Amino acid sequence: MTKKSSPGTSPDEETPRRPWRENIEAITMAVIMAVLLKYFVVEAYKIPTGSMQPTLMGLTLDANDGVFDRILVDKLSYHFRDPERFEVAVFKYPLDRSKNFIKRIWGMPDEELRIRDGDIFRREIHDPESGAPEAEWEPVRRPKPIQREMFKRLVTTDEWRIESDGGNWQFDGESLTASSPGRASYPRSKSTIRDYYTDGYPPELAKRVRRRGRGEGTNNVSDLRLQGEVRPDADCTWFTVTLNEGARFYDLRFPGPAADPDARPLIQIRDSGGEIEERTIMADEAWRMRAGESVDFAAQNLDNLLELEIDGDVLIEVEIDVAVDQRARVAIALEGGGGQLEDLQLYRDVFYTVQHATTTHWKIPNDSYVMLGDNTQDSADGREWQLAGVRRTSGPDAGQVIRGSRRGSENPRRVPGGADGSEIFFRDLYGERHHLLDSEAEMMTPEKTPFVPRSLMTGRALLVFWPLKPTLGVYRLQWVH
Repeated sequence: MTKKSSPGTSPDEETPRRPWRENIEAITMAVIMAVLLKYFVVEAYKIPTGSMQPTLMGLTLDANDGVFDRILVDKLSYHFRDPERFEVAVFKYPLDRSKNFIKRIWGMPDEELRIRDGDIFRREIHDPESGAPEAEWEPVRRPKPIQREMFKRLVTTDEWRIESDGGNWQFDGESLTASSPGRASYPRSKSTIRDYYTDGYPPELAKRVRRRGRGEGTNNVSDLRLQGEVRPDADCTWFTVTLNEGARFYDLRFPGPAADPDARPLIQIRDSGGEIEERTIMADEAWRMRAGESVDFAAQNLDNLLELEIDGDVLIEVEIDVAVDQRARVAIALEGGGGQLEDLQLYRDVFYTVQHATTTHWKIPNDSYVMLGDNTQDSADGREWQLAGVRRTSGPDAGQVIRGSRRGSENPRRVPGGADGSEIFFRDLYGERHHLLDSEAEMMTPEKTPFVPRSLMTGRALLVFWPLKPTLGVYRLQWVH
């Protein structure tokens, strides 16, 4: 028999309501979804250190202030594909898996990698049994968006030396007004461009950065990019940007309005030391700037490749050999007449230091990666990682070996004194802390451990979404490249 509803009521009104049960179900589902999102899809991280500055900032300014990026990390992609070169990846630190690290992927499985003169080179791993000759080393070149992200802008105000005819040039660091031909060079003194720690920071922030770099300013940097806008006068014949490496000079030349009608942009390679062949490489077609009209230009020497750009297009690119002498300066010149330069910006590349590295040449095994920090002067990465070991020599656990990250005097840490003598405090591979008497332990020789296994790669950085500090020129809302 079908039960009938009472007059004036609906079937829904007769169903018992249990709000406490509905709330518990809703909360449970929310927790499950949050856990799934965190562990399998996306997670927010705070950058605590400066190993990836200024790409990602973890910067302490004073006791009550700092710039600590908050980022979103994609944890889903690596479930379906392998990591790719140049991605900024989050991974479990192989020597202390209780910690997450974030670095840029440089070395891929089954290849050789090495650092030379601040640049990264690669080749396939050689198999002597195959009888094939060893592959040539080649520079590891980054796509344009990653190049732009890693370039460090230099503050050039008051550092250009003007050598104009008649002194008719006015320069404020980013803008130049020239009513006559002339030349200017950077830096002003006879010194060269070096790897200073605060390069790449907003000027107001750079003033407050607490330097932690080792060997700051000791390395010459010749991987440079100069860009801006040029508006030539009618009598200007050529605008030239000169980049040099020691005795080599690379003239990247842009024809002005008064140049010959068939003039073409060109790159001229000169070498007063006779190390390489001098040559001139021209664009495919004739082109001249127009009087009074602005043109975006760029001249770049990066990873042994010269590029001349006009309005964002690369018109000429030239491969060059590695230079032994990395001393570099930049010069600009206007010939025939003057002109106007606006938004002049000079950048240098990251220079990968080796002064404190234990590894600068890697043969990467299958399913492993080499990770390096963008802040090369202050990054514990694949150049420095070492596995330490402590062997117990007495007691019930005699012979036991405890392994973990070797980090200077931090781990293992010896503490002198005490009734029983010095003590050793040691954090192992899984973050567990151990306490041993020095008299009952033997320190083992550290082992180079520079690789990150595929199984420890957890995600890739997608987006910086915080903080915003207008007073310091910091606006941290950007994609991570």
